[in-house]
Amino acid sequence: MKKNLFFLALLWTMGTSVSAQQAKHRVVFQLVTDDTLAWKGLMKHVKHLKEGWGDSLAIEVVAHGPGIAFLMTGKTTQHNAISWYKQLGVDFVACENTMKEKSIPPDAILPEARLVRMGLGEVILKQEAGWTYLKAGF
Repeated sequence: MKKNLFFLALLWTMGTSVSAQQAKHRVVFQLVTDDTLAWKGLMKHVKHLKEGWGDSLAIEVVAHGPGIAFLMTGKTTQHNAISWYKQLGVDFVACENTMKEKSIPPDAILPEARLVRMGLGEVILKQEAGWTYLKAGF
């Protein structure tokens, strides 16, 4: 009897974990502006989404074009917030094409960010994978 109860509890736990993973919200933000007020607004959106959905939410912020400054050491006004949300699982992404075009070396990008070849391509891949798309800065 104890074996059966343990087995049923294990199945229930596995079932709830799987359904939570399947119901996970996934949001990709595209950031293409160097407007620091837009950056502040973006981080407010990230905060509210994380407060509302917690660990059932995946967020990726893709910065390219003028938005690359958001992820640059010495230019961003959001380094503390980026560090905090990175620890909570938010993924920050810098576009290598933009970096190349603007002669930005990799060490000028915050260590919390990862690099992708094409920022726009990253956004498209996320949308093709079913992520919700939001453009930051409006």
